[in-house]
Amino acid sequence: MDRISALRNVEDALQDFEDGEIDLMTMDVRIRSVIRTYATNFGTYTAYRAIAPPAVEGVIVAAETPTRAKAQMVSLADADVDQSDIELADTI
Repeated sequence: MDRISALRNVEDALQDFEDGEIDLMTMDVRIRSVIRTYATNFGTYTAYRAIAPPAVEGVIVAAETPTRAKAQMVSLADADVDQSDIELADTI
């Protein structure tokens, strides 16, 4: 999914909400789905979640490898993250 397609899909969800065709929860699910798809469609990117330490716990990044995910998490929170602190984020 390219950026323009993602924006159109988000706009469609917002418009359907404004028109009363969907509720807030449905709009939220649709928009999250668009964002997840967009974020993980860059080549071979996968979503990774930090499970520790507390400074990054719950942070989700899209990266090509667990090593790159770790590097992103470290740069976001300036925290010491071990490879074992990262898991695939299949339910984000």
